[in-house]
Amino acid sequence: MGPVLAGPGAKREMNAPGMPTLNGLPVLKGDQQEMVMQAKKFAMEQSIKSVLVKQTLAHQQQQMSNLQVQAQRQRALALMCRVYVGSISFELKEDTIRQAFQPFGPIKNINMSWDPATMKHKGFAFVEYELPEAAQMALDQMNAVMVGGRNIKVGRPTNMPQAQPVVDQIIREAETVPRIYVTSIHTDLSSEDIKSVFEAFGKILSCHLPTDPTTGKHKCYGFIEYGSMQSAQDAIASMNLFDLGGQYLRVGRAITPPSGTAAPSQPQALPPAAAVAAAAATAKIQALDAVSVPVSVALNLAAPATSLFGSHHSSLLPQVGVLPPAVMASNAPGLITGVTPIPPIPTITVTSTGPVSVITPQTVTVALPPKEEVEVTNAMELQMMDIPQSLSEQENMTISGTSARHMVMQRLQRNSQSPVIVLRNMVGIEDLDDELEAEVTEECGRYGMVNRVVIYQERQGEEEDAEVIVKIFVEFNSPEEAKAGSDALNGRWFGGRKVEATPYDQEKFDSADLSG
Repeated sequence: MGPVLAGPGAKREMNAPGMPTLNGLPVLKGDQQEMVMQAKKFAMEQSIKSVLVKQTLAHQQQQMSNLQVQAQRQRALALMCRVYVGSISFELKEDTIRQAFQPFGPIKNINMSWDPATMKHKGFAFVEYELPEAAQMALDQMNAVMVGGRNIKVGRPTNMPQAQPVVDQIIREAETVPRIYVTSIHTDLSSEDIKSVFEAFGKILSCHLPTDPTTGKHKCYGFIEYGSMQSAQDAIASMNLFDLGGQYLRVGRAITPPSGTAAPSQPQALPPAAAVAAAAATAKIQALDAVSVPVSVALNLAAPATSLFGSHHSSLLPQVGVLPPAVMASNAPGLITGVTPIPPIPTITVTSTGPVSVITPQTVTVALPPKEEVEVTNAMELQMMDIPQSLSEQENMTISGTSARHMVMQRLQRNSQSPVIVLRNMVGIEDLDDELEAEVTEECGRYGMVNRVVIYQERQGEEEDAEVIVKIFVEFNSPEEAKAGSDALNGRWFGGRKVEATPYDQEKFDSADLSG
């Protein structure tokens, strides 16, 4: 006789302990059923953690992207505040230029290049305003105006095209906001006085005159926001050059919307309750569909769910920080012009290349394709070889193994594949002026798109009278353009000097190491 089986209509109580069921599996005992339930509960918890970490990664990537956009906007706004003034009479001084351009808004700085031989300026200057609206108004109203017996030329600096896409985006956003810029306001007039004058053109939503903390009075300019675009246009057309209190008002469109000048906000963490609920719902659907969730980043599955927003989570995921505001390199040690490089923000990409694995806290494991895994292994082997760094040691160095030879060749060819070149002996310390960056950008722009120009003074010793040499670093858009520029500029004569143009290591340049 064979085994006695419980039929489809049999009651569950008929299955005696140890009696096999229809599928051939024994009935689970009480403690076994409890272990199965605990295993199911543990699997669901891990699925929730997996989904929650993926959501957090996506959230942080979005925050990083927003920070990058804010940094680009800050640099673009800094460039929009500068105007170039040319064809200036050699008899004019800085105070005359300031007096001519002061009515459009507060001036932060005026740079006039001086000739050490004649002790006179070179006929041009850069005027930097505190607001981009003031610079735009000066561009519109001061070009070809007679100053000191000459028709001056007013325009944007030559390095503006690099940030032109961001500038165009800011202007397009401003066109959708009925907001105007008013300057040259008499100091005795209050915001209520200005509002009473301008509300004749339509309903005013806000009228703000920034206050000087030292004097307690407004800074002679302000912003007015109307309820409609037509009201803003009528105010600009009617009130520009209007005599109010003995001063001619200057009225134009506000370039930057109220959010355009605000500092980037601190990234906020995901709401824990909402994130956990969403992750639980996603994990439940995935469990019902019997679909596993492979993630390339290994997770700390042994950590409790609350640690995803605690110390363990902070060690697993990259910390999101606020980018520092754009710093002009003229204010940084050793740098003359350009923008100081900002360290790149790390980006984590979650891909489906392998199952979730258990690791210890503060450890991240990335599943790589076979080819990339071989390259990483070769790189680690090369680091263990202790490659000599000095020239004498490299002359006597021996290379063994195909992987080592390949990595060494990549190391030796790294400079030639870099989009950065360095120009030596192009100018001396006495030749530095504000026009040099524009001249280098224009000259190198013939060979490709120039992303950045950094002019660096390098002292050759600790002594006070040590020689100072000038190195000019030019970053192109691609290594091919950098090679074309290096080949064309190397050996050329510039102002009685023979230029030496060579490739420069991209990693050193990105890390602000300009000593090479």
